[in-house]
Amino acid sequence: MDREGFAAAVTARIEAQPRITLLREEATAIPEAGLVILASGPLTSPALATALQQESGAETLYFYDALAPIVDSATINFDSAFRASRYHRGEQEDGDYINCPMTQEEYDRFVEALSTAERIPLRDFERDDPHFFEACLPVEVLAQRGPLALAFGPLRPVGLRDPRTGQRPYAVVQLRQDNAAGELYNLVGFQTNLRYGEQERVFRLIPGLENATFIRYGSMHRNTYLNAPLLLAPTLQFKKRSTLFCAGQLAGLEGYVGNVMGGWLAGINAARLSQGATPLTLPPTTMSGALLAYITQADPATFQPMKANFGLLPPLDVARRGKRARGEAYAHRALTDLAAWLAATPGLPASRQPTDVPPTPPE
Repeated sequence: MDREGFAAAVTARIEAQPRITLLREEATAIPEAGLVILASGPLTSPALATALQQESGAETLYFYDALAPIVDSATINFDSAFRASRYHRGEQEDGDYINCPMTQEEYDRFVEALSTAERIPLRDFERDDPHFFEACLPVEVLAQRGPLALAFGPLRPVGLRDPRTGQRPYAVVQLRQDNAAGELYNLVGFQTNLRYGEQERVFRLIPGLENATFIRYGSMHRNTYLNAPLLLAPTLQFKKRSTLFCAGQLAGLEGYVGNVMGGWLAGINAARLSQGATPLTLPPTTMSGALLAYITQADPATFQPMKANFGLLPPLDVARRGKRARGEAYAHRALTDLAAWLAATPGLPASRQPTDVPPTPPE
């Protein structure tokens, strides 16, 4: 993706639209009347951030990201990993977590690789802000605080027994379900500032993750965003103020196309609201609908921004083998459901049935 070219193309479209008045000046307050769309991005100014805190509550606005990696659960090796909750206290019968047990030898090798892995350098404002660093303490920094720091921290094995040995492992990496379908799992306590290639190399030393597919890499950066599950509806309206919308990274959307999609939907819904029409909620089987469902329905206690990925989509009725076959099945279902939704939604143009995505052959 050419970031500069993409931004220039979007800006050119805005400048060329005669019905848009473009004012290049700082917005320091949220208008109290009329329809408003907030899309100020990850570097929202202090003045507008203060206004957002007054509107939504200080505890719902975040200024830093500390993201742990997310993996595709279908790529976890359950010859090594097992499901369980500490002391069998989970809500699910087979356990709330996927656990990757380690022997002392495996743990020592992992800590050594983690401690010496190459990192992304912190920028000045991140390095100089102790709140940023301690609140987002990378797992690799914790590993350098002592050989047993992880074993007594996020990798502590208490309350768990490996069903294969009947014994408590020396250490355990836990993965927590990250979407309703159970296809995405994040590594608990593994916020990191390692380079992406290093994350794959080091984290694949964890038993059970030898061939894991990383849906999202861990990262640390300045990123002003709202706790969308608490504040926003899938229409991108604020739950407590229906004339106020939020879009872009401020809403917890990641990725260029995902952010443009959010702005598009917020604009469409603001226009519909002005005409007395019901705002749109996109079908959850489409990628756009699934992404919006995720950011507005995720667990508020652990919410982090998300980009589009197949793991957000509801499971297929009939399982498909192989990435290509699954991708084609997801796309065909999305286009079919979108066409039906368009035909059933008043005020929208009907869409033809999809013919450009070939049907997935039966297994």
